[in-house]
Amino acid sequence: MGETGSVEPPSPASPVTSDHLDGLATVLDLVRTGAARTRPELGRLSGLGRTVVTQRLGQLTGCGLLEEGRLGPSSGGRAPRELRFRAEAGVVLAAELGATSIATAATDLTGRVLARREEPGDVALGPEVVLDRVEELFEELLAELGGGRAVWGIGVGLPGPVEFATGRPSAPPIMPGWDRYPVRDRLSARYAAPVWVDNEVNAMALGELRAGAARGQQDIIHIKIGTGIGAGLVSGGRLHRGSQGCAGDIGHAAVADDPVVVCRCGNIGCLEAFAGGSALARDGAAAAKEGRSEFLATRLAERGTLTAADVATAAQSGDRTSVELLTQAGRLVGSLLATLVSFYNPALVIIGGGVSGAGDLLLATLRETVYRRSLPLATRELRITRSTLGDEAGLVGAAFMVIDELFAPERLAHWIDTGSPAGRPALVEIPR
Repeated sequence: MGETGSVEPPSPASPVTSDHLDGLATVLDLVRTGAARTRPELGRLSGLGRTVVTQRLGQLTGCGLLEEGRLGPSSGGRAPRELRFRAEAGVVLAAELGATSIATAATDLTGRVLARREEPGDVALGPEVVLDRVEELFEELLAELGGGRAVWGIGVGLPGPVEFATGRPSAPPIMPGWDRYPVRDRLSARYAAPVWVDNEVNAMALGELRAGAARGQQDIIHIKIGTGIGAGLVSGGRLHRGSQGCAGDIGHAAVADDPVVVCRCGNIGCLEAFAGGSALARDGAAAAKEGRSEFLATRLAERGTLTAADVATAAQSGDRTSVELLTQAGRLVGSLLATLVSFYNPALVIIGGGVSGAGDLLLATLRETVYRRSLPLATRELRITRSTLGDEAGLVGAAFMVIDELFAPERLAHWIDTGSPAGRPALVEIPR
């Protein structure tokens, strides 16, 4: 058994060269993305010779990734058979853990969601309790799909810093008991499949890049404004995680020196402590108790507590205090985002997370602040828009995190074995 609980593949008869792997990856990507549907199209788009294309197709069909189906359209002569990526051959399990929610999904090998479960959850209950529930939800998803579908990989997004190389959280401020917990090792042992773990904002950014508002883009920033605040960075079409995996942790950047407001991380002045969902709920409750908002006071009396969504609803109803709270949050996030825009020069900024659904007010304030405070050249062609995937962004991104890794060129060498198309090709964990 390998490090992740997967079966070690047989040793190849001869070393697989980098050119060989690149050819395999090219052929596979062209077919699974739909760019090429026949052998002639593969040859034309890949630049590979007919013999090489035939060899690579033979290997990929032999390990169950591709198949040739019905006859395609003919441009003269015998019609070529259409090539198809076997998306249904395996299942990817994805989980996104927020501060107050658990979302899980099962997808096919193209990232299409086949089944989904979402429910309230408290990440502060600790890894044993939370991951026990995640595994229960995974089992429900697999039972719903039926047929003993093989799990080919698992992706997990966590609401805190993650050391991507080890799949372990690293001193996450809102996740007591999770520091250095072996999330990857636990899940890989349970499901005998490779597992990748990342910050949930990175997963959201990847989801938008592969299937959402950022498709076709190369340089983006995804800002999540929820209970906490974070940023996912994409550079040159790839996630930028930084040397230790904590790039984009803007929620704990200092924006004030107020010693009264202490962030959950223990520091003062953090952006999250002034503009995150918990901050909006806290300030909304204070306004209700002080008599500055009749709307929030009524809601507080009815429910006994307030959320950021209540503040958003109040603002949309014309409550002046709530409008001021959202505007102030938008300015704070916008000011820091303006610095990132001038520094990083993205083509697109996507705003996601629960608080992003607060109507046009927050987005308008963000845009105004960024365009006013950033360098003119950096904003000349900049677009700032909401997430198109909404609350599915993190789940879709966690699935694509797995898919991207499974079909990376350096891993394809371990897919060339004697496995039948009906089964799962042998996998091993490749250090990243």
